[in-house]
Amino acid sequence: MDQQQQRIFNIEKIYVKDLSLEIPDAPLVFLEPETPKIDMQMHIDDKNIKESMYEVVLTVTITAKIEDKTLFLVEAQQAGVFQIINIEAAEMLPILNIVCPNVIFPYIRETVSDIVTRAGFPPVILSPVNFEALFNEGKQKFMEQNGSSQPTNTTKQ
Repeated sequence: MDQQQQRIFNIEKIYVKDLSLEIPDAPLVFLEPETPKIDMQMHIDDKNIKESMYEVVLTVTITAKIEDKTLFLVEAQQAGVFQIINIEAAEMLPILNIVCPNVIFPYIRETVSDIVTRAGFPPVILSPVNFEALFNEGKQKFMEQNGSSQPTNTTKQ
């Protein structure tokens, strides 16, 4: 296979794009004896930033509450820049919505755990995510709603 036809997938950069932490009722929240309910939402965005270079951003929002009181809110955007060459168009959506998030996820997992711990709370360890299942669910929903085979980015709530 010559150089022009060789399929290339390179991780160029992994970085924290945005990170925010809110503790609205500090320091009183540290006196709460109850264990908070943790809610996680996740979203994937991708864009072509120049020829053969793509940015994929995995956004995770973590909310910890006891009843209606928010203990903390974390929003983290972990991003990656990927070089993708000689990949057919039909394969791009799965690569951008499954492969790239699988590369980024361990980093955002560490970022979230670290910021929550530094805020004075027990670490929040994100459970593994099956991005392939999320992609297929999003594709199925899109097809049901639009009668087309082109899914949008995946969202987990």
